[in-house]
Amino acid sequence: MFAEERRAEIAKLVATARRVNGAELARRYDVTMETVRRDLAALEADGKLRRVHGGAVTAEQSTSVESSIGSRQSMNTPEKQRIAARAYQLLRESDAGAVVLDAGSTTEILADLIASSDFTLKNGADRIIITHALHIAVKLAEASGVVIDLVGGQLRKMTWAAVGSRPAEHFASIRPDIALIGVNGLDEEFGLSTPGLNEAIVKTAIVRSARRVVLLCDSAKFGQESLVRFAGLEDLDAIITDRAPEGSLAESLEQANVEVLIA
Repeated sequence: MFAEERRAEIAKLVATARRVNGAELARRYDVTMETVRRDLAALEADGKLRRVHGGAVTAEQSTSVESSIGSRQSMNTPEKQRIAARAYQLLRESDAGAVVLDAGSTTEILADLIASSDFTLKNGADRIIITHALHIAVKLAEASGVVIDLVGGQLRKMTWAAVGSRPAEHFASIRPDIALIGVNGLDEEFGLSTPGLNEAIVKTAIVRSARRVVLLCDSAKFGQESLVRFAGLEDLDAIITDRAPEGSLAESLEQANVEVLIA
């Protein structure tokens, strides 16, 4: 097999599996690790993947690069749709009167589900939805049974979310019933992480403020580490995901008493 053919196959493998192991690639193509390293370096230079210790991941899985809101809206995968639907069911079955919706692609899908229904509590009262994400607030501005508490601050154009100390101080001053948060990476040792420090400050404040913290996380983020850690597994009450965690991550979640809900 020519190098160009092998590299094209590796690029497809990474796009499908989202992570490849260098040693496994060497065995698969019967080449040396040095050849694999050259292949991965060439593919990284072409923007097809990102090299990490032991192999490679998809190009968008950078520890410091965050997708724009437009690109995230185009990645509403079936897995995220199922996770959002399960989160919506959880909220409908609860008596949570004050709900925090974090910024993120899955929480945005959840906002669409809320906006398309009557979200009043069983006693007829409106629910307060607290968010620092402008696009989520707009989606819910006229939703039935919803009162929006829009948290202000410096707006990031890339994510349309308020970041920094001002929104963090707001979240530190309230005690919502439940917070549904997003994440860029979930690792048993590093915990929950995100690319930006200013965003992490807000996420930390959300996690500390809520009586119940539920993570919405598709399985592609398992074992991933982004630049800034904002919470540990012990800070979670539950995780809604598309596939049951395995190995050390599953063990760590169990030890931290985190309920795992599969969508």
